[in-house]
Amino acid sequence: MRNRIKIRAIALLLVGIPLLAQDNLAGTSPLTMTGDLAAAMVNGIHRFLDRETAAAPQNRARFWRRDYGSPEAYSKSVAANRERLRTIIGAVDERARFDAVSLIADTRAGSLIGRGPGYRVHAVRWPIFGGVTVEGLMLEPDGVPIARVIAIPDADWSPEMLAGLAPGIPPGAQFARRLAENGCLVLVPTIIDRKDTWSGIPGIRMTNQPHREWIYRMAFEAGRQIVGYEVQAVLAAVDWFERENAKTRAPIAVAGYGEGGLIAFHSAALDPRIDAALVSGYFQPREELWKEPIYRDIWSLVREFGEADIASLIAPRALVVEYCRFPLVTGPPPQTDQRRGATPNGTITTPPAEAVRGEVEKARVHFERLGAGERLTLVEDGAEAQPGSDQAVAALLRAVGAKRPMRVAGALPRRIDSGPNAEDRMHRQFDTWVNYTQWLIRESPKRRQEFWAKADASTPERWKQTTQFYRDYIWDEIIGRLPAPSLPINPRTRLIYDNPKFRGYEVALDVWPDVFAYGILLLPKDLKSGERRPVVVCQHGLEGRPQAVADPNVDNPAYHRYAARLAEQGFVVYAPQNPYIGQDRFRLLQRKSHPLKLSLFSYILGQQQRTLEWLKSQPFVDSRRIGFYGLSYGGKAAVRVPPLLDDYALSICSGDYNEWVWKTTSVESPYSYMLLQEYDMLEFDFANKVNYSDLSNLMAPRPFMVERGHRDSVAPDEWVAYEYAKTRLFYSQMKIEDHVAIEFFDGPHMINGQGTFDFLKRYLNWLR
Repeated sequence: MRNRIKIRAIALLLVGIPLLAQDNLAGTSPLTMTGDLAAAMVNGIHRFLDRETAAAPQNRARFWRRDYGSPEAYSKSVAANRERLRTIIGAVDERARFDAVSLIADTRAGSLIGRGPGYRVHAVRWPIFGGVTVEGLMLEPDGVPIARVIAIPDADWSPEMLAGLAPGIPPGAQFARRLAENGCLVLVPTIIDRKDTWSGIPGIRMTNQPHREWIYRMAFEAGRQIVGYEVQAVLAAVDWFERENAKTRAPIAVAGYGEGGLIAFHSAALDPRIDAALVSGYFQPREELWKEPIYRDIWSLVREFGEADIASLIAPRALVVEYCRFPLVTGPPPQTDQRRGATPNGTITTPPAEAVRGEVEKARVHFERLGAGERLTLVEDGAEAQPGSDQAVAALLRAVGAKRPMRVAGALPRRIDSGPNAEDRMHRQFDTWVNYTQWLIRESPKRRQEFWAKADASTPERWKQTTQFYRDYIWDEIIGRLPAPSLPINPRTRLIYDNPKFRGYEVALDVWPDVFAYGILLLPKDLKSGERRPVVVCQHGLEGRPQAVADPNVDNPAYHRYAARLAEQGFVVYAPQNPYIGQDRFRLLQRKSHPLKLSLFSYILGQQQRTLEWLKSQPFVDSRRIGFYGLSYGGKAAVRVPPLLDDYALSICSGDYNEWVWKTTSVESPYSYMLLQEYDMLEFDFANKVNYSDLSNLMAPRPFMVERGHRDSVAPDEWVAYEYAKTRLFYSQMKIEDHVAIEFFDGPHMINGQGTFDFLKRYLNWLR
């Protein structure tokens, strides 16, 4: 028996294959994991994220340096946090100055549309920025206002409902009307609703995305948010109130319910000119933000801000939290044959009272340390109660210094004129935000040029030195960086293929707790003892598996055995499993990740770091000759992974290279991701910082190539050629134009494996 083992070992050494022990590679343990390893990978990342989310409240302290010595010292100590909140909700555009709201009137009707006891109701609009205006109502008291208030309805309420001029909500919930009855000047803006009427590209495809999601998707890429836009509408009104206060002083307040509560809450946190806020049907622990509608998705929010932290930005000013029935949102509008593509998860339900109470008590600590404990009020109406209760409105009135008791609710206001058509007004408001966001997209090349201004491309050496900042920024701020892999590598392998020209091994490597890297290693049988060969990392696409590229007996129509073919030509090949598999199960990773300032590529980069570490340690690998070649989602990896990891000697992007900003935001093209369910493509502020040419430029002076089928439906040739031309010019200006290439071929979305194979052989120095 011992002799047979000895003879087998000698035979294996003679053909150059590393010594096997029970069908696993030498230096590794047997891989014993069974079942679907791709699903296990996704499930492991979910567990990792659940722990990170649970730990977020304890980890936030590192972002705060509060000084409770005085209100002035406190405000200064949280100024950076306030600006960070402003950035991540996208409330960053400079607002327009105006001296009066405009009354909406024409030759058919005046602006006055209603009258109630002690106040008049006008149709109005006011500017925000860049030609953007918001329409709504103004409830104007007959006398001098005791306070100036912006009352913000839930997304599915019209301003008229909140003012008592239209049916839809009970009289007791009409808090704009109640505030006007008590002597407040009240502005009620129009908030984008949750219908899907205009979400899509007419003549191409319509979607069931709520209007808020449609705007969120394009705005997110431009570093904006629908919530930030609407906060800006509120703050523009505050700007006007402040100018009016130069004539007649009155406290400034905000009040909102549901989506309006979110907007009121963040407005008060950002603007110290707001003296008091009523937040109804919104305040609760926010760690499960990923379960809420995607238009509430805010990059980095849970990592840096709990609800109590945002409330602390209001302290020592007044905050009234009303616990009542939250808006009930069970998901997007129903999918039909004509409309699809909305993010399927995302609900709003009423949380338990104790959850709201607990978060309020966390916030109270900050108010009390500033000697303002009485300025934080929780009104518990109950989980079935309507918003805008007498207690809540009275608490807000006390907070703005109202001297007289709150008046008993009066009669509903009388309609004088029909006023604006609510649907037409919503359409105008929707188009306004879409058009403004599309203008931002058109301006984004200028922003990218400004961002890259300090990168010096005078020589390849200077380029490498001066772009380290940009590599770090992209990883930290756009992709989201996790700490370096923390677990011992613990390699496990098992033999799965024994082809005439190569053997294949499944490989598993530990990365972080519950997160592992998995793939298939192909080793040519003609490897000589001590020989080190180039490696090609072959990356599958969406819903793919390494077997689809590496199995010698399966000719997948997209991959055409390209990993196996490269192994047959003598390359060492590694085909990783990436976590974009499992349909919505993997997309939920993105939902959980964004609030923690992470994305799918945060884990992929860690897995790649670990994989490269292991590959470089193998006796058959030349660590200076490791290339990357990916198709489709693997092509996305080709422009996001090798540019940030120096151990890659080259990169080939197949079936994905694109004018990515257009691809993710276009409201004109049938190629747009705006029309599809792939919400996992969103990357915050991508458009203002990078496009694909910027990412591929970061490969320089290392070689980079694009593979493009003319009939690939990912994008038209023109988009691909347009973006590639920028990188071709860049390499040419650096005098290394031979290091960049594109191959067009007459084919669909697939690996062609002609010019790309030649590129690999040339630049990985494998010319046999």
